[in-house]
Order: sequence, then C-alpha cells, then structure tokens
Amino acid sequence: MNTVIHAFGLRFYTLFLLTLSLYLATTTPAQAVPSFARQTNLPCQSCHTVFPELTPFGRSFKMHGYTMTNVTQVQDDNTDLKINQLPPISAMLQVSVTNTKAETPSTNVDFPDQLSLFYAGEISSKMGSFIQITMEGSTGSFALDNTDIRYADQAGAVTYGATLNNNPTVQDVWNSTQAWGYPFTHGAEITTPVINDLGGVVAGLGGYADWGKGVYTELTFYTDTGGFDAVDSGLPSSTMTDARINGVAPYWRLAWENTFGSSDRLMLGTYGMQTTLYDLDSTNPDAPAVSGPHDKYTDIAVDTQYEHTMGNGKDIISAHATYTNEDQSLDYSSPGDNPTLKSTRVDGIYHWDHMATATLAYNRSTGGIDNSYDDTAWTAQLSYLPWQNTKFTFQYVAYTKLAGSTDAVSDNNTALLQSWLMW
Repeated sequence: MNTVIHAFGLRFYTLFLLTLSLYLATTTPAQAVPSFARQTNLPCQSCHTVFPELTPFGRSFKMHGYTMTNVTQVQDDNTDLKINQLPPISAMLQVSVTNTKAETPSTNVDFPDQLSLFYAGEISSKMGSFIQITMEGSTGSFALDNTDIRYADQAGAVTYGATLNNNPTVQDVWNSTQAWGYPFTHGAEITTPVINDLGGVVAGLGGYADWGKGVYTELTFYTDTGGFDAVDSGLPSSTMTDARINGVAPYWRLAWENTFGSSDRLMLGTYGMQTTLYDLDSTNPDAPAVSGPHDKYTDIAVDTQYEHTMGNGKDIISAHATYTNEDQSLDYSSPGDNPTLKSTRVDGIYHWDHMATATLAYNRSTGGIDNSYDDTAWTAQLSYLPWQNTKFTFQYVAYTKLAGSTDAVSDNNTALLQSWLMW
C-alpha cells in the first residue's frame, strides 16, 4: 500500500512541476534566447533550428559579435558605446525528473535542475556578450557559467574578431564541439577528454577569422582562474587536488563549411588543445610546484556537421560527429604511464518544423591506463516545443559497457523528463 501511495505521490508531484512549467511559459513573451530576440526583433527560428542548435544565420550572428540590432538604442554621438533601452537580460529554468534503473530504482526530482540569468546582447556596434550565471539545484550556489565576450569587425570578405571566454569551444559556432553539442542537457556519463572538462575553471583570450569561401580559423590561449580539483572536474587519470595550468594552454580551430545546392550544408573541421597541469606544493601552498612533475594532455579532434532541409522547406535533418584522440603523459599522477584516451560522439536529429525533434546518439570512450576506460552508451531523445521559448524533453540513456564490463551495466540506464524554459 505504501508503495502505491509513494508512486501516486511521485506522479502527482511530477504533474505539478510540468503544470507549473506550462504556466510560467504561457505568462512570458514567446522569444528565443530572449534578449537576443528582443535585440534583433526576430523569432527564435531565425537563429535556431531548435535551441541551442544554430542555423546559418545564427552562426553569422555569433561570429559578428552578437551585434546585429533592430531596436532603438541610446547612443553617445561622440563614441560608439550604446545602451539598450531594454536591458539585455534573460533567464532560463530547467526542471527535471530522472529515474535510474537499478536493483532498487531511484527517482530524483530537481526543481530547479538549473536556474540561469543571462546578460546577452550588443555593447557597441563591434562588441557584444553572452554571459551566463547559473544556480546549481544540488548546491543552491551561483557561479559564472558559459561566457563569451566578443569584438568583431569586417575587412572586405573577411570577418575577424577576438573572444574572451571561460570554456574551450563555447565560442564555436557549430554544434559538433562539446560546449554546445548534443545532448544539450544531461546525457551519458562516460569518460571524456580534458578539453571537455575545463569549463568554468579557465579563462581564454584569442582571435578568430572567417576568411570567406567557408574557411574559419581560431587561436586562443587559456589559463586557470585560481586552481581547481582535477578529480572533481572529471579530468581523466588525474589525482591533483589543486591543479594549475603551467603557463598557458593553447587551443586551435580550423573549419571549412560549404553549401551544396540550396539545402545541404557540410562542415569539416579539426580542433585541439594542449594542457600541462601541476599540483600546488602541499607543504607550502604559497609556492607553486612549477618545476615539479606535470601531467600533460594533448587533445586532437576531428569533427563534422551536416544539415539538410527537406523538400517541404520546413523539416530539417542534422548530424554531428566528433572523434578526439588524447595523449596523456602522467608524470605526476602516474609516473611512467603515457596512456591514450579515444572519444567518439555521433548524433543524428530530425526536426519537425522547429516544433519537435527526434534524436539518436552514440558515445564511446576507450583507452586509459591498462585500458581502464571502455565505456559505450546510446541515447534516444524526443523534444517538443509548444512555444518558441519552451521545450519539453524525454531522454533515455542505455549503457552497453562501462569500464570494459557488461555485467549489470543496464542498472545505470537513466530516463529523463525535463522542461526547459527561456524568457
């Protein structure tokens, strides 16, 4: 009897959360990343197929520094500085229910799963920002999340600029890289390369250029923002408790995009990063052990993105794939070991006229010391958008191998029900 009452209570609570989400959605304007939508006076689908996936126009808007505007602004006649009549502020709320399959199944309700505030918009005719501050539901603390501040200009056919950001690949304009790649929320929990795990603990300054004819290049240099626990950050094979970057960590990006006919777009690219970490001297915290043993990670990735608009002009197929090879030299964490981590991410998405999506994705990681990393997961996801700023998602993650084992691996399978609101 108690089991039945508990199940009924859980269903009621879940229904209450979704109903509340619907209420919040219907009492807000139907805008996309809303401060950008208000700034451009354009609907969400101008920049997004389904957020956060970018359209070609959305990629151009980002590459040009988030500066396009169609609204009246307060501007100083003697300078190029501008102030929006409406502050470029937006908010995001995610509410999630997660069930993990196990011998004793467990269900978690996160309200909020994430709550974010954004300062996102044009600063001047050549400078704009995307700044996210997020409260994690599990801790209740606020922290600086994805941030990209840009300067952009034009010289003939060349678009060039500078980016100040805190997450390698958050500045990228394609959805094949980590920061804005599928599954966009949650997803399979398997080992990933270092380049995927530095968000929020580094700061980078770099330059980029779109040279015309689809060629894009970027070079950015990162450093840490005060040390971090490498284990908590998910860095593979690291035992550092107060990790610091030795010097700077260079990140590079090269991509080529081409349009075939009027409906097919293909991007082929590569990117990478070299990160050398040391641990602060535990006997003298004020004296960094720069001269001591280091852990060195060299990530080289190849990626691709494909987009095809169906004959009805409304439905879109998109696909993304990334393969990363990470060479590790673990002179600090495991002297004498130089393992390799190989990571593969592939997804295919069908979009029904900006209103719904169906996705199938594959994740695979292998390598590590004594081949300790051997993880495989499949993810299926359905999303529905009743309004431009509201997305409901059902996701199921199925693991077929973890740490090389298939024994009881399905106990880790998870089902996610989530509402994602932007206003």
